[in-house]
Amino acid sequence: ELHNFIKIQQQLKSELDIATFLPSHESFEERQKSELNKFGEKYNVRVPKSHMINQLSELKKLEDDLDYPMVIKGRYYDAYVASSHEQASAGFYKIVSKWGYPVIVQEFVTGTEVNVTAIGDGYGNCIGAVPMRKLYITDKGKAWSGISLEDDTLMEITRRVIENSKWRGGCELEFIKTKKDEYYLLEMNPRFPAWVYLANGCGQNHAEALVKMALGEEVKPFAGYKSGKMFIRYSYDMIVDITEFEKISTTGEM
Repeated sequence: ELHNFIKIQQQLKSELDIATFLPSHESFEERQKSELNKFGEKYNVRVPKSHMINQLSELKKLEDDLDYPMVIKGRYYDAYVASSHEQASAGFYKIVSKWGYPVIVQEFVTGTEVNVTAIGDGYGNCIGAVPMRKLYITDKGKAWSGISLEDDTLMEITRRVIENSKWRGGCELEFIKTKKDEYYLLEMNPRFPAWVYLANGCGQNHAEALVKMALGEEVKPFAGYKSGKMFIRYSYDMIVDITEFEKISTTGEM
């Protein structure tokens, strides 16, 4: 739906007075998973080898170029790590049933996953960026706990991508850091991550900065951030009467 909002953002402002702060269509499209190889070359960032396939028979041919394990990914979402042709085939069919074609077959890069929440002004300035390493993850690979990092190399790569692409708005960059201290960009998501509140705890309120820029206010780049700050998610049990649950389930309100 973001693609549609980019197209109608002017009408949203003029007709409904709804302010947005979204990337250009070109910036949005060039960071698609299917364009990752070109994106890496254009902005001088290491990326895993990626191939798009439409038939399972193509998978066998790729085994000459990629070793197992490999990652089977949907064009927009979902990924499965496959250690054999059988697992890759199963992942292929799962992706197709959910997301259709093409299916992305990607090199598996071993290392530590590090993510960055960042925001650009659309003119080549990185307004803010905070890197994080996951400490605990869910079964879907989502961060349940994480810690902010002090990593100059990662920050330099992030700023280079944001500035050279003239990215406008919030985003999340997902990297793998190898044992050789090499960084591979896995994805650039065109939205803030779920853990963006960690940035506020580190001294950079990205959400507030985004709202201010959407409203036309001048926002200066953040000077720095605090490393060693943790976030931990928790679940909360609510005790309610069954009638209240029925009401919110049927009407959506209480």
